[in-house]
Amino acid sequence: MADSIFQKENELFFHTYKRLPLDIERGDGCCLIARDGKKYCDFFGGLAVNALGYNHPRINKAIQEQLQKYIHLSNYFVQEPQVKLAERILNVSGYQKLFFTNSGTEAIEGALKLARKWGSKNGKTQLFGLSNSFHGRTMGSLSLTERAKYRDGYEPFLPNIGHLKYNDVDELKANVNEQTLGVVLEFIQGEGGIFVVSPEYASELKNLRDKFGFLIIADEIQSGIGRTGKFLGFEHFDIRPDIVVIAKAIGGGLPLGAFLGSERVAETFTYGTHGTTFGGNPVACAAGLAVLEEVLDNGVMKKAGEIGGYLKSQFVKLQEKFPSLIKEVRGFGCMLGIELTFEGQSVVDALQARGFLVNCTNTNVLRFLPPFIVTRDHCDTLVQQLSDVLAMSLKN
Repeated sequence: MADSIFQKENELFFHTYKRLPLDIERGDGCCLIARDGKKYCDFFGGLAVNALGYNHPRINKAIQEQLQKYIHLSNYFVQEPQVKLAERILNVSGYQKLFFTNSGTEAIEGALKLARKWGSKNGKTQLFGLSNSFHGRTMGSLSLTERAKYRDGYEPFLPNIGHLKYNDVDELKANVNEQTLGVVLEFIQGEGGIFVVSPEYASELKNLRDKFGFLIIADEIQSGIGRTGKFLGFEHFDIRPDIVVIAKAIGGGLPLGAFLGSERVAETFTYGTHGTTFGGNPVACAAGLAVLEEVLDNGVMKKAGEIGGYLKSQFVKLQEKFPSLIKEVRGFGCMLGIELTFEGQSVVDALQARGFLVNCTNTNVLRFLPPFIVTRDHCDTLVQQLSDVLAMSLKN
């Protein structure tokens, strides 16, 4: 049966995903169970989507209850699940307005439109993304994304978008001016390898915004919703962006994203200037509200910060044990990276054989995005298995 599934997948789909050779039957907590019965502890959690793991009873209940009411309404109708979730997000984040989307890349597109609309009234046109970034697969998102592996062959991109080197304060100062519309950045780069904005860069970005009046747009698609131990990743720095993009974990496993706006842009959109058919689906919003209630009211966000801090400390000990193999350990909470001195796919494969699923990004960075409910026992076993794998690498 499994061979048939993999064969059909190869025949039916465009070959855009290099899929894992696993036929997953179900999920439970932090684990996935394959059809052959083997259990895998998932340390990249649906690429930051499954913040509460798999088959979470609170999310399941919220979905089931909303299914009995309605699955979809046109956005011409006010919808209680949307209103409740929006109120909760804005209350905890302190932003003024939001717009629900289906995904992170669509939320980036909406944020770009919001920024352009605002800029058209303020004489500002030039947007900047940062090097090593990743913002999604649509054309606006790709225009902001700097890495060639995502851009090659899709030219031409949107005009008036340039790229600056991540954490290069001098280049930032040399390029922004009165015509600058905005700077779009991940304060903690996910796909790029868990690189973190320096306090100096965040401080200068804030000072330059005060001087020139441009917008700061934060991509919190991976780092938001409590993953780093704070609700939004930029909260680790003394700065407050004007527009914030969220997705992934907010839907509890269902497709949902949003972009949030401060008072500077709150009145920019008017009736008919932006819209969506499926964005803010009521079932997804009901699931999202369950996620926020669990993350915020039951202390799960705090636990994510604590367990992530513990896991990071264990990774640092591994770095001390294998200095020739581990270059750096980076990140906050349940968003961590181990930069290796060699390509990391062999480590990923070895850990998978031992029952642990991790992800390698940027060629040599092991990326860890576990569910917030991960335990010390899970972490300790992972670290021990990783230590064994690295020890074998030394021998080879």
